[in-house]
Amino acid sequence: MKEATIVAAVRKDYEKLIAVWESSVRATHHFLSEKDLITYRWLILNEYFDQVRLYTVKVEEEMMGFIGINEKSIQMLFIHPDVRGKGLGQRLIDFAKQEHHVYMVDVNEQNEQAVGFYQKLGFVTVERSEVDAAGKPFPVLSMELKA
Repeated sequence: MKEATIVAAVRKDYEKLIAVWESSVRATHHFLSEKDLITYRWLILNEYFDQVRLYTVKVEEEMMGFIGINEKSIQMLFIHPDVRGKGLGQRLIDFAKQEHHVYMVDVNEQNEQAVGFYQKLGFVTVERSEVDAAGKPFPVLSMELKA
């Protein structure tokens, strides 16, 4: 893979970021309905993006993934399906740990690939919620890096 760079994302990047989000979610979140996708797309664009510090990973100037950080927690991490498994998620996690001292993440329990990814990086489940941030019945695992 070509060299990847991580840069702060700004509001004008939101449309490209939501396109990455949607392609990633369609590839991994098979438990969501089309109605759910529309609801979350709106929430992310109009609320959630503004509640986190956003960074995008670019490959040849193309946004291929992003991370949203709030305090010491990863609130969102999405990688375009065309480049999954190529180390971009790991790069974003390493960046978040080194630059922002992040050690926590919330992840949909039903997204087993993501849960496995975080476990491989040393995260362990410390709490489980029956509903997500939008109050929908999609259980969320709160995970922390092992010391």
